[in-house]
Amino acid sequence: MASQTQGIQQLLAAEKRAAEKVGEARKRKQRRLKQAKEEAQEEIERYRQERERQFKEFEAKHMGSREGVAAKIDADTVLKIEEMNRSISTNKAALINEILKLVYDIKPQLHKNYEYMVKK
Repeated sequence: MASQTQGIQQLLAAEKRAAEKVGEARKRKQRRLKQAKEEAQEEIERYRQERERQFKEFEAKHMGSREGVAAKIDADTVLKIEEMNRSISTNKAALINEILKLVYDIKPQLHKNYEYMVKK
């Protein structure tokens, strides 16, 4: 009986060692996965930064700086406003005369719905 108990104790001890090894293996696997994930994140971040740098170079080369673009837009806006003001100043009198002519030239007419009702 003692040999059976001793055999069972050995089996239990072996099972315990096996469970510890499996647990350690799982922990190592988790650490490796975590490390791989961190390395992948770092690589993604480096790639993103590189692509951002390339884009900024491309943008600067082809479009100029944002301040330059904003200044060009502002200058174009000022020119268009000046052009509109010149157009207003040259056409203002003619437009007012045309509007007044239309206002003064009233031709009274019956509304078409009223005419329809009167004809019935």
